[in-house]
Amino acid sequence: MDRAVDTSVAKALARDRGHAAVRARKPRRRRGWVVRRVLLAADVAGLLTAFLVTQLVLADFSNGVDRRVVDLFLIFVVSLPGWVLAAKVYGLYDRDDERTDHSTADEVSGVFHLVTVLVWVLFAGAWITGITTPPIEKTVLFWLLAIAFIAGARILGRSLVRRTSAYVQNAVIVGAGDVGQLLARKYVQHPEYGIRLVGLVGERAETLRDELTGIAIYPDRELIELVSRESVERVVIAFTETPNEQLLDLLRELRKLDVQIDVLPRLFEVLTPKLDVHSIEGIPLIGLRPAGISMSSRLIKRALDVVLASALLLLVAPLFAFAAWRVKRDSPGPIFFRQMRVGEEEREFPMLKFRTMAVGTDTDVHRDYIRSIMDKGAAPIAGGLYKLDRGDAVTRSGRWLRRTSLDELPNLINVLRGEMSIVGPRPCLAYETEYFEPHHFERFLVPAGITGLWQVTARARTTFAEALDLDVAYARGWSLGLDLKILARTPLSVFRQRGAA
Repeated sequence: MDRAVDTSVAKALARDRGHAAVRARKPRRRRGWVVRRVLLAADVAGLLTAFLVTQLVLADFSNGVDRRVVDLFLIFVVSLPGWVLAAKVYGLYDRDDERTDHSTADEVSGVFHLVTVLVWVLFAGAWITGITTPPIEKTVLFWLLAIAFIAGARILGRSLVRRTSAYVQNAVIVGAGDVGQLLARKYVQHPEYGIRLVGLVGERAETLRDELTGIAIYPDRELIELVSRESVERVVIAFTETPNEQLLDLLRELRKLDVQIDVLPRLFEVLTPKLDVHSIEGIPLIGLRPAGISMSSRLIKRALDVVLASALLLLVAPLFAFAAWRVKRDSPGPIFFRQMRVGEEEREFPMLKFRTMAVGTDTDVHRDYIRSIMDKGAAPIAGGLYKLDRGDAVTRSGRWLRRTSLDELPNLINVLRGEMSIVGPRPCLAYETEYFEPHHFERFLVPAGITGLWQVTARARTTFAEALDLDVAYARGWSLGLDLKILARTPLSVFRQRGAA
């Protein structure tokens, strides 16, 4: 009886707070509003630039402006609203507001599909109706340039927006336990996400650790008022102990305030980036697919590895030769450093790198470092995961090779041998597996790689255990699209020099 009274009182309080909050504030999502308009301008600019460059490259102006150019331009202008509508249907304007970490690399496939469909539909329409006959070479060039310029304009637009205050979202995490604090730490460590953490909400007064000291913890009953007072635009539900019925009431009130609500699901440790979400009579179910790569996908991945590794070796051959010469000149010994690493199916192989340290350098220091960051009884290492600075043991050429990750160029030889892939978890040392949790061994279900998920999402701002979790997430959610996204992000990640593994 008492519980029923308490529940009804809680509902009434939540309802009163909700009505007051709605009257006080109905926030507009600034990030989404600004980004949508910037991306729209980027798309129009990319299409217009692609059209003009195509005409300048292939047009013949010896007899003045070709009438067909004018006709094509009119068709181009008239079709712009169709592009905007189609891009909206493809979801190319709304993801930044919904997702915390969204980049142009995540939508390259959508841009490619959309440009391909629209360009060739316009070509066929102009040809069938007889309005004009677009030359095939111009159509092909415009198609390729449109993809490149739209992607480039979107990258530039997002980069500019992320430097403004309009991109920053105030966020609250409901749940102050270990999982809530783990997510909060990610927000704090990654300012590029554009999340300003207002506080955590939870009935228990948990002790905040690491970077979270100084962040306030609020009781559940203050959530609606907090959202209104602090102009919160994103609320994350993370394993709160709030009773379900009370939590549902709070969620209903939050939806009236037009805030983005993210829910961290139970068993999130086993979920993959690509989920099969379906329902049975309104009951949602999440399907988990087996980790690893199918035989057909493996053949495609291997073919791409051979093509990319061969092309990259030819492209960087002068740099490769220069690095080899510097290594040999700066220190006596071999050019390559061969180290046994553990790859797919826990098979060991000799991984090649440019030698960056003097011959005979003690390697036990790295073993001690791994023990210090993985042993649960040891104090954590400040600064996350990084390459050890061995001081005088590192050669002059070794410093810039390690700083730029160019010491890993010989990994391309391992790729051609079939021992590694371009994209995949970094091959680990045998003694590192002594500190693996059981689920960490799933990383060996896919080929080891030169670049991987944690290198482009976290780099040096993560712990060894968190890096392993990202490797497992890659193995569970592998797709060709994921590989392409990682490849697209790798150059910028290396350029920023945020660390190396």
